[in-house]
Amino acid sequence: MAGKKPRPLVAGNWKMNGLKASKKEAAALLKGVAAANPKCDVMLCPPATILSLFAEVCRSSKVKLAGQDCHANTSGAHTGDLSAEMIKNAGAKACIVGHSERRADHGESSTDVKRKAEAVYRAGMMAIICVGETAEERKDGKTLKVVGQQLKSSLPQGADHKNTVIAYEPVWAIGTGLTPTPVDVKKVHGYLRKRLIALLGEELGGKTRILYGGSVKASNAKELMSVDNVNGALVGGASLKAKDFLGILAAY
Repeated sequence: MAGKKPRPLVAGNWKMNGLKASKKEAAALLKGVAAANPKCDVMLCPPATILSLFAEVCRSSKVKLAGQDCHANTSGAHTGDLSAEMIKNAGAKACIVGHSERRADHGESSTDVKRKAEAVYRAGMMAIICVGETAEERKDGKTLKVVGQQLKSSLPQGADHKNTVIAYEPVWAIGTGLTPTPVDVKKVHGYLRKRLIALLGEELGGKTRILYGGSVKASNAKELMSVDNVNGALVGGASLKAKDFLGILAAY
């Protein structure tokens, strides 16, 4: 990719973790970020039940918030679901869509993910669109085919570097402690970059951030974040404690 590299983004996905008392960890993170002033954007993705609470804590900080999922519709009879507009109203600037746990646990297809990403755009937020292969797909040598198809089918019209971030999360590495080698990550991220350029054009495709996710921790963050076309990380369990998350941010 020619030209200036995209500003990195490190986002902490808390998944189904966190209660009101967790605002202490958020406050500790804000203090640490202010002191370290990392050369990257920082984002937290808490569960919806404490999103508005975290919005109050983060109001005057550089740390932004994101939702973990949303419904494709604006409103309606969808018990238990939240629209992108509701997520934004609670204080989010972005929303994750298509996380492998949503694709697996709820049977979401790339078409579903695309509709959700469109909803995120509609609400005026940034969509963090996730792609990634399973262990079986990796074993069968289908990694690039799988992530390429997911990207193409999940990316809405109107996507650009300002409203979209792509997160590559190999399913087999999430929460397992297993991590692809830097060579593996470089191969997949390089492929995703080429596909983004083919889909969005040289300028927009070259500027769109591609995050790596999957057992990212302080001990491997610097090595992973230095790989070509890795523009940050989508962090799971290591983002739950401010000290651990700050260790990852130290890569920048």
